[in-house]
Amino acid sequence: MTDSDNSTSMPLVTRRKVFVTAAGAIMGAQAKALAPSGWEAEPLHDPAVAVWRTWQALYEQTERLLRKQQRLERKFVEAIGVHCVTLLQDGDEQAHWDAVDKEIGYSATLRAEREAADRAGELFQILSKTPASSLAGVAAKLHGVLREGGSSKDDPEFPWPQLRSALNDILRLAGVQPGNDFQINA
Repeated sequence: MTDSDNSTSMPLVTRRKVFVTAAGAIMGAQAKALAPSGWEAEPLHDPAVAVWRTWQALYEQTERLLRKQQRLERKFVEAIGVHCVTLLQDGDEQAHWDAVDKEIGYSATLRAEREAADRAGELFQILSKTPASSLAGVAAKLHGVLREGGSSKDDPEFPWPQLRSALNDILRLAGVQPGNDFQINA
């Protein structure tokens, strides 16, 4: 007869503690700065909150890069001229285009924004599959859905008002003042 202890997998609680410890080490001080307000210590043990913190930071980085890319795009169009944006006619215009692009940094910013968005999208998929173990984890996952899926914070179309209402209920039940967005410490 074989020893049954050798075939036993790690208990879920132990695996979760290992995951949270690793995530906490990776996040470092940033995790404390992004801790949801009003949750006390509860979310520190929730793997969904740990993933959400990382996703939230990437989401905000993507938003910053998008705004920068849009500013640079306007600057680029002004510098290069509308006629060049629609059609490059010869090598001289392409060289001018490349020189202005390099000086302004439009293409590099566009690439950085796309890469950050891809990483945030991958992490959102992980967040969606990570089981929550607290109200904070449920709220974090719901907040992610609202940020990723809603076209605006005030989108009146189904299901966005209903999802915002559910998030506010969770926040209220946890003793956190509900608002239009998931509240975090800055």
